[in-house]
Amino acid sequence: MLAETGESAVYCDSDVLDLPVPGEEIDYDGDLSPIIEQWTSVYAATEDVHDADRFDREVPAHKKVQTRGIEVGQIFYFGTKYSEAMKAVVVGPNGVARPIHGGSYGVGVSRLVGAIIEACHDEAGIKWPDAVAPFSVAILNLKQGLGETDRACEWLYQGLSTKGFDVLYDDTDQQAGAKFATADLIGIPWQIMVGPRTLAEGKVEIKRRSNGMRELISLTEVLAWLTHYNSSTELWRRYEP
Repeated sequence: MLAETGESAVYCDSDVLDLPVPGEEIDYDGDLSPIIEQWTSVYAATEDVHDADRFDREVPAHKKVQTRGIEVGQIFYFGTKYSEAMKAVVVGPNGVARPIHGGSYGVGVSRLVGAIIEACHDEAGIKWPDAVAPFSVAILNLKQGLGETDRACEWLYQGLSTKGFDVLYDDTDQQAGAKFATADLIGIPWQIMVGPRTLAEGKVEIKRRSNGMRELISLTEVLAWLTHYNSSTELWRRYEP
């Protein structure tokens, strides 16, 4: 994962950053050679295996990327080192037994959190991607103890939870500014701000943490709006950076 604070230097052709990531439709028991060829056809290497001459020879100057990255996964090729020792062989069409070629791969799950934060943050705090966010929605009660805002927040919390959203409810006695700062620091994808001024108009303010976009929405429409967002391409395009 590319990040300026990464522990390893990374050298690559910028084209590799635009390659399509294989999706769920890929048959991993089938022929993967076209995908492998596509991903190995452009230069990309960490500093431990970087070939400076090849990098200069194969990558045009305007496509050279030199940055840093955080290692979150590895692939090791063992060749026949272990299969020969274990006599693990396969018989080919010509009847000749040959040792299998082995390898391994792994993902450093414990490193993913730090890597995601490094890649998804700004000066105010974390910007969690939806797929890995600890909560999907944060409700900010901007006037804790006021009956109207308390009831609205409780109604939203119960309704969103019933719809399957993971909700974090800030019902502390902090000032609004402190709650805004805390919400941005934690980085929950959606913030719902419930205050007496907007609530007097029957509305609450919704903020998208990833790009700061805000919108006033009717309190009674919040549940349907967020549910619709999850399946709406139009809304995704509008609220993603």
